[in-house]
Amino acid sequence: MKSWIALGAVFAVATVALAQDAKPDAAKPEYGSFGFNQDGQDLSTKPGDDFFRFANGGWLDKAVIADDKPSITLRLLAANRTEEQLHAIMEGAAAGVPHQPTTVEGKVGAFYKAFMDEAHIEKLGAAPLKPLLEKICAAKTRDRLAAMMGANAYEFGGSIFGMFLDVDVKDPAHYVAYLGQSGLLLPDRDYYLKDEFAAQKAAYESYVADMLKRIGWKDPKANAKAIVAFETAIANASWTRAQDRDPVATYNKMSVAELAALAPGFDWKAYLAAAKLGDLKSVVVAEKSAFPLIAAVFARTPVTTLQAWQAFRAADDAAPYLSSGFVNAHFDFHGKTLLGQQALAVRWKRAVHAVSGGDYLAGERTDTFGNIGWAVGQLYTAKYFPPEAKAKIEQLVLNLKAAYRARIEKLDWMSPATREEALKKLDTYVIKVGYPDHPRDYSKLIVRDDDLIDDVRAAARHAWSFYVNRFKGPVDRSDWIMTPQTNDAYNGSLRDIVFPAAILTPPIFDPAADDAINYGAAGAVIGHELTHGFDDQGRQFDASGALRDWWAPSDAESFKARAAMLGAQYSAFEPFPGVHVNGELTMGENIADLGGVTLALDAYHASLGGKPAPVLGGLTGDQRVFLAWAQAWGGKARDDFVRRQVVSDPHSPRQYRVNGIVRNIDAWYDAFGVKPGDALYLPPDKRVHIW
Repeated sequence: MKSWIALGAVFAVATVALAQDAKPDAAKPEYGSFGFNQDGQDLSTKPGDDFFRFANGGWLDKAVIADDKPSITLRLLAANRTEEQLHAIMEGAAAGVPHQPTTVEGKVGAFYKAFMDEAHIEKLGAAPLKPLLEKICAAKTRDRLAAMMGANAYEFGGSIFGMFLDVDVKDPAHYVAYLGQSGLLLPDRDYYLKDEFAAQKAAYESYVADMLKRIGWKDPKANAKAIVAFETAIANASWTRAQDRDPVATYNKMSVAELAALAPGFDWKAYLAAAKLGDLKSVVVAEKSAFPLIAAVFARTPVTTLQAWQAFRAADDAAPYLSSGFVNAHFDFHGKTLLGQQALAVRWKRAVHAVSGGDYLAGERTDTFGNIGWAVGQLYTAKYFPPEAKAKIEQLVLNLKAAYRARIEKLDWMSPATREEALKKLDTYVIKVGYPDHPRDYSKLIVRDDDLIDDVRAAARHAWSFYVNRFKGPVDRSDWIMTPQTNDAYNGSLRDIVFPAAILTPPIFDPAADDAINYGAAGAVIGHELTHGFDDQGRQFDASGALRDWWAPSDAESFKARAAMLGAQYSAFEPFPGVHVNGELTMGENIADLGGVTLALDAYHASLGGKPAPVLGGLTGDQRVFLAWAQAWGGKARDDFVRRQVVSDPHSPRQYRVNGIVRNIDAWYDAFGVKPGDALYLPPDKRVHIW
């Protein structure tokens, strides 16, 4: 069962509201006396040599990564609160829940109770997968296997092509079906093709064989070898993640007949019918040149290998919900081998994740279909979301939008016509805070307290049906793609900026902290999301949300030149010898970070109303803004996690989201006395200024 996400830049943290300077009678800030942990600094490090460590080094030296986590961050510590809150909600919902409840709370409780019934799950072993495995064994033709891949939208298993339904970016009044390359279980095509990941690839083959053996599939070792070869061939045909960031190149609208002609050898009719989209007339293809190559891989691969692959992918998807042998094997590969985690999370934590969806614990979104996260969100916000937060964040957003407007109006490299369009687009953004206006309807979902696998399937079918059923209707501008309990934020294809309830917490926002801290963290994150609408991808969409070139050619060239300078800076960063950040892959997030901090500083200055900023803890207002940004990203990760991140994640490692940004902002040099010779120093003509 694969995940899908709507178009839009997704940001790996969240934001919240504006506070006044802390008053003597105010609640104590979570960090320090005014919102920044000065005891966590490393004052032996010069800010101009490593600002990330200067701000966080003392805390980093003491912080310990838990055995069941790939990293430790301040945001993760904050998310632990959400986890405990969700745990309390689910335990309460499960108490006395009927076998097949009818209320939202009851369905959450029954799902959780089914996961927690470890004794029952152990007795079942692999039995819950038997009906699906029998279907796979009976699928002896390619058209039936293509149909199983279409059903992957709501069923355990794999597909060599992924699909999601979202707003048509060239016709924003309607939805469209997007198709993209898929089929790889390892984190990125590089894991199949580059020698540096040979150990992980070998471990993957062993894992495949182990899973096949557990489900009783014949010749597990030989089939594992064939499966990895099959995925390697797909990797060879696939586009890179950097290529996938081009919204023009990845928008190729065509009829279903044209799709069949583009990628013959794959039964598209069977695939779409199984996905409940048999009457579809057109689709948008992402990696156009890869489609015929991947279809050809499918067409030449023996049916027996395709069956074994589908059986393995079903087992891998279902493993977290099966007996301990499956759970431990799944963790040993996905957790230990790929992320460096040392221990499996305790069962109640895994249960909370399974029911709620989204890996809010590690700060990554997964959006698995087999959960009832929107139901959980209704219970979470009813109990824990403070209504006054909505008004506060909306005010902070207005302040950041005003700062952005002032910057656009003064840009020396943008022509009047392009400037007018940019300002028009800025004004169209809708800010969504806390939770959706309309709760998801779960009245038709059947959940039982003793059938975990079927609960996951039922939730998946329910979610997919929601998107299919609204497909032909008008675009829902009130839509969300993140649940309220997700510690994240995003800039979406609906020209919306969304801040779920769970992100209203330190280190991003603290109502007891002073303004400079909240501007440097929360304000910079809001600025980040605003800037996503104007990063190297976002700038290609106009004020209506349509993919359209609204830039004067000279303006576009100026933007590209500045972005290229920033990309070159990031590509020079080297978390490990010979391992570099991909400045092209991380371009959009880096541009958004730079815009966010720049706008936050402007907005903070404007908030002072011409008065001097107070000095707190010996720190000026500007110093506190920069230190708050650094604190917001405080954290460290296991080496395997970072190695995976640099090849597969559009976000740069945490230290570069700090050091790579501040060195391009002139005010940072003045605030901390950074001089030539300092490691992060850039001459003025090498500093990148975009927005």
